[in-house]
Amino acid sequence: MSQTTSSKRLQQTQAQVDEVVGIMRTNVEKVLERDQKLSELDDRADALQQGASQFEQQAGKLKRKYWWKNLKQ
Repeated sequence: MSQTTSSKRLQQTQAQVDEVVGIMRTNVEKVLERDQKLSELDDRADALQQGASQFEQQAGKLKRKYWWKNLKQ
């Protein structure tokens, strides 16, 4: 009878371990997906920053151009 009890406990413990392993695999997959999404977001943020910098430069040039144009009139 004690072997049956030990066997049941072992099976329960193994089932719990299997459940935890499944949960951890899911968590690792989610972390990897999150890392990929963060990397993509970082790339998009860099591109946006670069575009904003170019816009700022062009706006400054245009402002000076029209300042000089208005000054000459």
